[in-house]
Amino acid sequence: MPRPDPPPKTAFRQRRQLVRAISWVALFALAVAILAVILVSQSQDQWRIHMIIATGVGMFVTTLLAGSLMLLIFHSSSSGHDEDVAHFHPEKEDQ
Repeated sequence: MPRPDPPPKTAFRQRRQLVRAISWVALFALAVAILAVILVSQSQDQWRIHMIIATGVGMFVTTLLAGSLMLLIFHSSSSGHDEDVAHFHPEKEDQ
């Protein structure tokens, strides 16, 4: 016997799930930044504080941005926003 489709998620539940996923991405980005700072500081005999700060901030922001954009793509697809855009006809909106 076929199973019925699961009930659609509410907007609040989807938003809460997205925020939780972004917080995991932020935690991962922080771990990547710390690892990058450790690797850079151990590879240099003399390290400068500006280089360490730039490495940490750059790795954190890059990882956070990449992960967040990926999550937004999945959120857009699962929430039905892609379906709305696919069926948009500007000719019908003008009339």
